[in-house]
Formats: sequence, structure tokens, C-alpha cells
Amino acid sequence: MKEENRKKVAQKTEYNPLTWNEPENFIPKLSEPIVMVLVIIASVLGAIVGMQVLVNTGVAPDTSVVGALIAVLIGQIPIGILRKLKNIHRQNLIQTATSGATFSAANCMLLTIGVPYIMGYTELMFPMLIGVTLATAVDATMLYKSFGSPMFPAEGPWPPGIATAETILAAAKKGKRAGLLVVGAVAGWLGAMAGIPMDLFGVAWVGSLIALGAFGLGALVVGLMSDNAFHLSIFGQEFTAFENMFGSDFSYADSTMFSYMGHGLMVGAGIISLVQCGKMLFQKDDGKTSAAGKFGTSIKDMRNALGKGFIAYLVIALGLALTTGLYYEMSIPMLILWIVFAAIAALVSELIVGVSAMYSGWFPGFATALIFLIIGMLLGFPKLPLAILAGYTAATGPCFSDMGNDLKAGFILRGCGKDPEMEREGRKQQYRAELAGFAVAMVIVAIFAKSYFEQGMYPPINATYASTIEAGTSMEVFKWLMIWAIPGAIIQLIGGNHQVGILLATGILVGGTIQGLTVILACLIRFVVVRKNPKNDELLMILGAGSLVGCALHDFAKSMLGLFKK
Repeated sequence: MKEENRKKVAQKTEYNPLTWNEPENFIPKLSEPIVMVLVIIASVLGAIVGMQVLVNTGVAPDTSVVGALIAVLIGQIPIGILRKLKNIHRQNLIQTATSGATFSAANCMLLTIGVPYIMGYTELMFPMLIGVTLATAVDATMLYKSFGSPMFPAEGPWPPGIATAETILAAAKKGKRAGLLVVGAVAGWLGAMAGIPMDLFGVAWVGSLIALGAFGLGALVVGLMSDNAFHLSIFGQEFTAFENMFGSDFSYADSTMFSYMGHGLMVGAGIISLVQCGKMLFQKDDGKTSAAGKFGTSIKDMRNALGKGFIAYLVIALGLALTTGLYYEMSIPMLILWIVFAAIAALVSELIVGVSAMYSGWFPGFATALIFLIIGMLLGFPKLPLAILAGYTAATGPCFSDMGNDLKAGFILRGCGKDPEMEREGRKQQYRAELAGFAVAMVIVAIFAKSYFEQGMYPPINATYASTIEAGTSMEVFKWLMIWAIPGAIIQLIGGNHQVGILLATGILVGGTIQGLTVILACLIRFVVVRKNPKNDELLMILGAGSLVGCALHDFAKSMLGLFKK
């Protein structure tokens, strides 16, 4: 009898390439010793790499895929306890913590505390670090509470999340999908070597076609205008055509009208986007929506999350005002205005950045912070409050979008919500892993930030914020912001839920000719191929995810090689 029981148990625990002899609906916990140790190690590495790459290139690398691959490779080591890492859900926890540590250390901490430091307020480094770390935690918490809601649906594109999930599944399942992913990754690596933004090429095959088309158009327009020509650089070779497209005297950088075009479009599109979000938030919750029924994230839940988040941002803004001493520079009414405006800027920034990231994979975090900085200048805030405002706003958004990408990866790995209890527990463990990554990042930044700054090593955007504050603004800037806000609002309104206005403005703010051309070409290929056979969309999605993976690995390897050379 005992022998029969042993056979039954053996049959039940037959090797599963996804969960490694554990039940299909088993969700590992962050508190498992092997998971916690690797989360800390991977987060330390991610935080250090994120800071190093940010100060040298101006952007933080996407270590989400790298973290997943590290977990996959460790799981191949033939040591009993390490084999537990063959479980895709443990791999998901490690990659979640790694990407959380990378983005928070670079974009939400080092960058933000660098703003007051570069302006001479060196004593505010640690108060600022504490404030933006709390804001980052609120940022991720609000996405955790909102993910799966009508505003941020789990079924949304979230392109980097799809790429991460496909990487983990391909390593576990192998087969045809793995082959397609490898083909895409090789193409992504080779294209990145040539100087082509293959992450954007891949995103165009994964994300929303309409939204990415708007992004590509915006990027192409600003590229042509800034170069006053059609200019490309591929394999180090410069190609220029149609010089002086807008006249020999045209200068994009010297024109207030065009320099603030992207900012104005984002203001207008952002206002309409907020109205659209508000309409969604205040519609009657009948409890029958897919989100409410399947994932426990109803409209009411989302309202509560955003309301509590706004209160938290108010409290943090008040704390920053008290600990940094900026209240000495303003009257009581102005101080109250600053606190309320800072909280609104933080909330609006994360919503705009989150929506943009969900559809395009790119988030205009630096740009939205610059927009609110300019508005703060127009409101008449002094230099120190402006420096704190810029850092505070920049801290909200990056980890909101990163958390969305990580939860999207987990959502796919857990079967796209087929088991609601499993999905809820999985999200909870991912949320804890993200917070663990933030905690590690804060310690690393606290240890190394001062030595970076003393050597003159700042994130490049810090100089932009500082010079903007020093230069001041004028009614001329305000005029063009308002003028460009009108078409931005109209485009966003016409585009509906596709966020066309937001993505068009994002393309103008962060794009260029090569980015625009790449996205438009990829969108055209996808349109033609899918129109011929709708089933091709899934094939393109896997190839696009592979392209994202290959580009991310290329950029990561290039960054690391550059650091070792130094």
C-alpha cells in the first residue's frame, strides 16, 4: 500500500519545466531564504549599475530582462537548493526586485537628490533622499493597487513586461517560441550595434499600433526640425539629405515657439487625459467589470488608491518643506500653494508617465518633471522650492511604470488571471520584492551618492533642471505653452483611449529622426503583415519581445564594458 502511495506522489510531482516539481498554482514567497539572498545580491548589482550608467549616459538600463536571465542561469547550477530557481515565479520575484532597484536608485533617488546638490544646497541631500524614497514607495503602491483596473488594465500592452515574460517562458519551455525569441534577440543586438533603436522597433510590434504611430510621428518631426535636415547615423556613418528643410536661418533650439512645442502639447494632452481618467474614476461602479470580477481591482478600489496616494504625496511634500527649510523663502499662502502643487504634480506626473509606458514602453519622466518645473516658475516659486519640486516630481513616475511592467510579466507567467487567488498572491509577493529593491537602492545611494557628486558625476538632466531654474522663464514661454496646449488637447480628445496626444508629445520630447523612422517603419510592417493574416500578430509579438531583449542585453553589455574600461 505504501508503495502505491509513493507511486501516486511521484506521478503528481512529475517534473514541470515551469514550476520545478511544485504545484502549478504554487506562488513562492519573498521570505524564502534563497529568494531573499538573491534578491538582495541582484538589487545591489542593479542599483550600482543603474547609477553608473545614468551618470555616464543619461539613461538607466533596463535590467528587468537581465535579472530574469541571471535567475534562469543560476537555476541551471546542479546544486539542490539552487534548482528551486527553475521555478518561473521565483525568477519573476528576482527580476522584479532587480529592475525596481535599478530604476529607483538611478531615476528616483540619485537623479532627484542631485538637483538641489548641483545648485549648492549640499546639506539637503539626505532629507531629499528620504522624501523621494517615500514618494517612490507610494508610487509603486499606487500602481500595485491600480493594476488590473479599467485605467491600467492587466491586459494592456506594457511591452517590456511582455518581453520579460517571454524570455522566462522561452528559457523554461524551449521549442518554437524560444527559437523566435532568439531570432528577435539576435536582430535586436545587431540592430543596436548599428545604432538603430531596436527596443523601439520591438515595442512597435508589441504595443498599441495607434499609440506607437503617434510616438513615431512626433519623434520624426522633432528630429527633422532640430537637424533642419534628414540626418541619420548608422554604423558610425553619417547620412544627411534635404539640408535647410526649413530655411538656412531656421534654428529649432533658438526658437521659443518650437522649443516648447512638446511641452505645450503634453500640457494640453495631459489635461484631457486627466479628464478622461476622471470620467472613468467617477463613473458608476456596477461591480460587473472584468477588472472587478476577476482581479479585485474595481473602479472603487482605484479611486481609493489614488485618493490615499494624493494624501500621502501631500504629507511627503509637507515633510520636505519642513526638513529642507524651504518655508523660510515663502509666505504662508505661497507655502500652502507649493505643497498642494507638488502633490498634484507628483500624482499627475505618475499618471501621464504610467499611461505612456503602458502603451509605448517609454516614459517621459524627465520631460514631465521639466514641464511642472516650468509651471512652478510661472507661479513664482523661489529657487530652492523649485529645486525640491523638480526632484520630487521626477521621483514619481519611473517606478510606477516599472512596477506595471513587472506585474505584467507576472500576470503572463501566472496564466493571465485564470486563477484569481494565485494572481492576487503573486502580485503581493512581487510588490514586496519591489519594495525590497527600493530599500537596497536607498542604502546604496546613501553610501555612494556623495562621492559621485564630489567628483562632478551628476545625471545629465540635473544640469538641465538647474540651468532652467537659473535662467528663469517669461510670459513668452507661457504664451507658447498655452498655444501648443490647444492642438495637444484636441489630438488627445480625438484619439480617445489610445492616448495619441500623450504619445505624440512624448515623441517630440524624447525622440529624434532615427527613433521616429524606426517606429514608423516597424508600424507599417506590422500593419501590412497582420492585415494579410491576423494570426501573424502573435508571431510579431514574440519577435518584437526578442528585439527588446536583444537591445536591452546589448545596451547592458556595452554599459558594463565601458565601466570596466574606466
